[in-house]
Amino acid sequence: MDIASLTAPLKERIARSGISSPRIAVLVSGGVDSSVVVHLICSAGYRPTLFYIQIGMEEKGFTDCSWEDDLEVVRHLSRQYDCPLQVVSLHEEYWASVVQYTIDTVRAGLTPNPDMMCNKLIKFGCFEEKWGKDFDFIATGHYATTTFVGDHLFLSTAPDPIKDQTDFLAQINFAQVRKLLFPTGHLLKSEVRAVAEEAHLVSAKRRDSQGICFLGKVNYNEFIERALGQKEGLIIERETGKVLGRHKGYWFHTIGQRKGLGLSGGPWFVVKKNIRRNIILVSQGYDPRDQYGRHIAMDRCDFISLDPWSYDALVREGEDRPVGEAERQPLPITFKIRHTPEFARGSLYYDPKEGYRIDSEEDIQGIAPGQYAVLYDENHHICFGSGMITKGW
Repeated sequence: MDIASLTAPLKERIARSGISSPRIAVLVSGGVDSSVVVHLICSAGYRPTLFYIQIGMEEKGFTDCSWEDDLEVVRHLSRQYDCPLQVVSLHEEYWASVVQYTIDTVRAGLTPNPDMMCNKLIKFGCFEEKWGKDFDFIATGHYATTTFVGDHLFLSTAPDPIKDQTDFLAQINFAQVRKLLFPTGHLLKSEVRAVAEEAHLVSAKRRDSQGICFLGKVNYNEFIERALGQKEGLIIERETGKVLGRHKGYWFHTIGQRKGLGLSGGPWFVVKKNIRRNIILVSQGYDPRDQYGRHIAMDRCDFISLDPWSYDALVREGEDRPVGEAERQPLPITFKIRHTPEFARGSLYYDPKEGYRIDSEEDIQGIAPGQYAVLYDENHHICFGSGMITKGW
C-alpha cells in the first residue's frame, strides 16, 4: 500500500494546526489498530512518545484480567520504531470515576455506557491532566475522523460503518477533540490489517478486544455480582401478569434484552423494570409494540463543537453564528442509541423547560434510560455530541 496516501490525512491535519514540529503522544494497547497508528506516524516523519495506560482489575480481586501480553507487544513496538515508551497507571482514577459511575448507574436501574465515560474521563481526561498536557496531539487507534467545516473542527465518522467508534467518543469536548489524531480512522479494518502485515507488526494477527474497556476478560455479570450481589425477584409477563420465572437481580438486565432470561417458549424481551419491587417485566414475540418507541427524551445534550442548529446555519445559510434557543426549530438529524452500523433518521426538538427530544421516523427498539443518544447531521458524517436518555415512548 502507498505510504504517502496512507499518511496524507495525518499530515494535512497537522499542517492545518500550524505546528511545524509537533509533540505527539500515542495511546497504545497492544492491538493492531494502535500499532498501525505508530507505524503511520513514524512513516510520516514524526517520532511520537508511546503511552500504555494500566487500568486493569487485578487490584480489586479479578485475577483473570491480565495485561502482560499486551505490554509485551507494546514494548516490542517501541523497540521496532525506536520510540520512547511510558507505562502509566490510572487505576485509582478509573475506579473513582468510570467504574463507580457504572455501578451507580446499574444500581439505579439504568443502562450505563462505560466505554463512553472511559474516553471522556480517562483516556482524554485524566491522561491529559497528567501527561497529555505536555503534547500537541494525542493519537489513538479509534475508527473516527475529524473534519473542518470552514474554520470549525468537528468529530466525524469513519468510512468503515461497522467499526466506526464516534458513538463511543460522543461525550468528549472540543478541547479534547482539537488535540486528537486518528491516523487509521480513514481506513477500513481490512486495510489496517494489511498495513500491519506489510509492516511486519507483531500485532498483525491479534484478535480485536470484545470487552468493555475496564473489564477486559472479566465477565460483565461477574463484575456486577461482585459489586451489587444477588437479589432474587420475579419475571412477570407484562400483558397477563403471569409469573414466568425468577431472576437474580434487576441490575443484571436492561431494557430490550432478549438473551439470558432463561425462559422457554420465547423469544422474550425485557420491556420494563420495577426497581422498588425488584421485578422484571417481559413481553413475547419478535415485534412487541411496547418494546418500541419513536420518541427519545434527554434533559441535556453535550455538543462537541457547534450545536446542530448553529452547524445548520453555517452550512445552509453560510452564517458563522450561534443560534439562540428561541430560534431552535425542529431540525432533521440522524442518530444512534446503541453501537450499531445503522443510523436512524428523525428530528431534534428543543424546549427550554423540557430539554431535548428526538422524534424518530421509524420505530426504535429498546430505548434504555441511562444510555446515550448520539446525534449526527443528515448525512451521518458530522458527530454533534450526545445526550443521556431519560425517557422513551
